[in-house]
Amino acid sequence: MNAVAAPAVDWERVRADFPLLTRDVHGKPLVYLDSANTAQKPSQVIDAVDDFYRRHNANVSRAVHALGAEATEAYEGARRKLASFLNVRADELVLCSGTTFAINLVAYSWALPRLKPGDAIVLTRMEHHANIVPWQIVAQRTGAVIKVAELDERGDLDLDALYALLTPDVKLLGLAHVSNVLGTVNPVRDICREARRRGIVTVVDGSQAAPHRALDVASIGCDFYAITGHKMVGPTGTGALWGRRELLQSMPPFLGGGEMIREVRFEGTVYNDAPHRFEAGTPNIAGFVGLGAAVDYLSSVGMAAIEAREKELLAHATEALSAIDGLRIFGQAREKAAVISFLVDGAHAHDLATLLDLEGVAVRSGQHCAHPLMHFFGVAATCRASFAFYNTHAEVDALAAAIHKVRRLLA
Repeated sequence: MNAVAAPAVDWERVRADFPLLTRDVHGKPLVYLDSANTAQKPSQVIDAVDDFYRRHNANVSRAVHALGAEATEAYEGARRKLASFLNVRADELVLCSGTTFAINLVAYSWALPRLKPGDAIVLTRMEHHANIVPWQIVAQRTGAVIKVAELDERGDLDLDALYALLTPDVKLLGLAHVSNVLGTVNPVRDICREARRRGIVTVVDGSQAAPHRALDVASIGCDFYAITGHKMVGPTGTGALWGRRELLQSMPPFLGGGEMIREVRFEGTVYNDAPHRFEAGTPNIAGFVGLGAAVDYLSSVGMAAIEAREKELLAHATEALSAIDGLRIFGQAREKAAVISFLVDGAHAHDLATLLDLEGVAVRSGQHCAHPLMHFFGVAATCRASFAFYNTHAEVDALAAAIHKVRRLLA
């Protein structure tokens, strides 16, 4: 019996779900190519947040009245949706403000009480600052040291060198699933398997992976996995940390306050079970309602379709930009997400991005919270065009045409 082909996606109709993409900038149609920074929001997400505030607004787990029950169900419903999206258990998923908070939670609640002088933490050269600075703080406070796994000129990790670093003194390995600068997709399943064989705890930054590919976190074999909601067409101030339940249950709270307790007396406090013990205070309830809607939206489009669409856009953009004289692309990894970092001879990254903006083309310029990676390539900054499924091939062409125009202006 022949397999039934997946229905084709009407990408023009999908794009129409994103109201901001219809606006003009500097009198030109907006070409938004900064989704690795933050994704645009479909009407379904905007409407979900609006509806919560208009019809259901109340605090969670604080009241027995109808609005309180509705708010709690919406909030916990978002946790269940996100858990299903990641293929993890809902009671292993801590809701938080994003990957930065999630990694800090692991740093302060898992690493800080356990590490000691002589222990080591391994990070990779391509990490975002959110997966570097917390570990530096931990190292300074505990006497542990940080080792750095290097990459090659293509932007791929040197796996042999990485595995050689995983010596008995290493207690934790932190790595990005996908580089926010190079687009490199790291073989996290293989890496986590090698770390587990050595008894090393793994923390994976999934911020750039969750919006762009189907995830089965349970099969990766990591110990912690962090995501950010605003990169996956959800509201800002949302995200999550998945952790193995036995690890979460063994960790002291990161913050103290309401909701994370069972009982408080002046003689002492009994903490709630994970994940609630890590969710002190009033959460971003409307934001998580929006994130739940974002998960529904991504699932309705289909993550396999999204990944395929973005690979098409990446191939088109790589071909178009590679044909521009004097343009250098940073990162040509064997497996790569839809991100292109580049420079043009004779143009500073900020000047280039400013001139592109005047053409309506929004790209990111700077060091992309990855100073060590900039040092590796010997540059002060790059421009970065990052694509999402709502972009078009015509927008790729508009980017290339705008770069050509800027080169003529700067000649």
